Amino acid sequence: MAHSHIGIKSQELEYGHGGTEGRQFRASLAFLGALAGGILILTSKLAQISWMAGLYGSRTDVSEMIAMVGAILLGLPLVLHAIKGILHGHMHMDELVALAVIAAFANGDYVEAGTVAFIMMISELLETRTALGARASIESLIKLTPTTAYLIAADGSEKEVKVSGLKPGDVVRVRPGDNIPADGEIKEGLSSVNEATITGESLPVDKVNGMSVFAGTTNLTGVMDIVVTKAGDDTTLGKVQQLIVAAEQTQLPIMRMIDQYVKWYIPTILMIAGIVYFFTEDINKPIGILVISCPCALIMATPTAMVAALSAAARLGILIKNVSLLETAGKITAVVFDKTGTLTTGQLYVTKIEPANDVEPARMLTLAASAEQMSKHPAARAVMNLAKEANVTFAKAGKFEEAPGKGVFATVGSEKVMVGRESFLKENGVDVSGVSDPALHEDQGFSTLYLAANGKCLGWIGLQDKSRPEAQQAVKELFDDCGVRRITMLTGDRSEVANRVSAELGCTDFKAHCLPQDKLAVVEKIRADGHMVAVVGDGINDAPALAAGDLGIAMGAAGSDVAINSASIALMSNDLRRLPFLVHLSRKTRTVINQNMLFGILFIVVGIITITMVEVPLIMAAFLHLVGAVAVIFNSARLVRFGEHLEPHIE
Repeated sequence: MAHSHIGIKSQELEYGHGGTEGRQFRASLAFLGALAGGILILTSKLAQISWMAGLYGSRTDVSEMIAMVGAILLGLPLVLHAIKGILHGHMHMDELVALAVIAAFANGDYVEAGTVAFIMMISELLETRTALGARASIESLIKLTPTTAYLIAADGSEKEVKVSGLKPGDVVRVRPGDNIPADGEIKEGLSSVNEATITGESLPVDKVNGMSVFAGTTNLTGVMDIVVTKAGDDTTLGKVQQLIVAAEQTQLPIMRMIDQYVKWYIPTILMIAGIVYFFTEDINKPIGILVISCPCALIMATPTAMVAALSAAARLGILIKNVSLLETAGKITAVVFDKTGTLTTGQLYVTKIEPANDVEPARMLTLAASAEQMSKHPAARAVMNLAKEANVTFAKAGKFEEAPGKGVFATVGSEKVMVGRESFLKENGVDVSGVSDPALHEDQGFSTLYLAANGKCLGWIGLQDKSRPEAQQAVKELFDDCGVRRITMLTGDRSEVANRVSAELGCTDFKAHCLPQDKLAVVEKIRADGHMVAVVGDGINDAPALAAGDLGIAMGAAGSDVAINSASIALMSNDLRRLPFLVHLSRKTRTVINQNMLFGILFIVVGIITITMVEVPLIMAAFLHLVGAVAVIFNSARLVRFGEHLEPHIE
């Protein structure tokens, strides 16, 4: 928070100064002090009323003494904090309230001085509590990681160890209901894992051997043995914590502007108060002006909105490194997408099987899957997945050999099988002229695998990378609702594939056969055309382009250091609907900030004019100040629930 008071400064709210619990304890002490002072002031006022009514005689000196003690108890923290700021050369708005309290106290208006101080302290405690609440929500992330873990020794025995002692290569066992202690890869076990804390996805994710898991996520069903790949601050959760803290410590230009103008604001208000006193000779009027002019509503206008916006974004797995980037998102006019892994799933699917004459498709699929079962190539995985869906029985393959980037050899039963590119089969003397030419289907964007058995070509299998199910909706929203005028798709794939995906999603243009330097050149050209450009990619081979855009957005950043570090905004899931939401959130946040700022300015101007023109009790001025601060907090809090309709995630 930019300007917290009562001794709980923003510097003290930063990490490394006692933690949220210590700060909450100090805030609680301040609240108890304010409560005690408030009770004394109330007792004094009730005593005055009873004595004025003649109920218990007349002892105004006692009531004034009680009021004076209450005023000192309430006003002293404010005055000391103001003096401390002046001595350290930091001008804050606290000085105005401190002067008002001192003036009222010197004038003998102890009840008024105490009441003003009490209401101001309550207002400032609300502001401080807002900051503490934001910090507490961040520190709650830290608590998601358990303090102990069950380490599996070489002999299979379990040993309870501290999580801080885990290192890459260790194997830990996680039971149902436990939080996962470190990033890792499943060695053994099946389970469902709640990853909402990392990706923002509300539905559990099924996990099997070889899949990655993240620290701080919750194991729901089965027992898993996990090989640790990252521990401590290096985990995805650790990176998330660092990003949120870094985002909170940055400032929007409008926040820096307030800090800049504070130097002349206080002298201006003092001059106005002096002029009013000169013409009215009523000490209560300048005191009231000092109270109403302490611009807590103005100071809180931006930080409260930003904290609420960051909370809304983090809930959906959107991590913003610098809050100024949230402002940039609302000005975007062009979006550049990487295709593979961003607009598409990055996984190949079999979409066509073209057998030669007198060859059964089932035989083709059986031979291809049997030969490919030892390969980890994406095309091989696609063939295997289709075979499993079709309940094809795999034959045991022998003499398996893989030619990287070309294809595989294997013996299936008595047949020598080859699966791979057309050029791979031709190199090995196989005639492919007996099957239909897949070039006839290139406009559909197929990638092809040829299959041969005993030197004879049996046909080809067409594969495609499918578009993400929510990609078309996201692109449409960017055009229709977000004012984006250009959407460009970049890919290293063939033109036919790029044309199919681009047309399917409704992009304005595309560029195929792109190398990283080509993507960089395209982004720079679009910026030169006058666009504000957001670049969206997976953060691995797109790092130069991500850095070149006005806004770099890494998709599916969970578990990827490269993605988190190369982009200015990281989306922990692959849900493209987060992009229009980000633009809407940016614009909504700007609207709320403008509303808060306008309200804060009008509140001060109208307040000064009203106090000058009519008689406004000091207590009423302080109460109005509290109302103004609360109004800003509640207006900003509306942002916290923004985007709730997106929480069900499309897989």
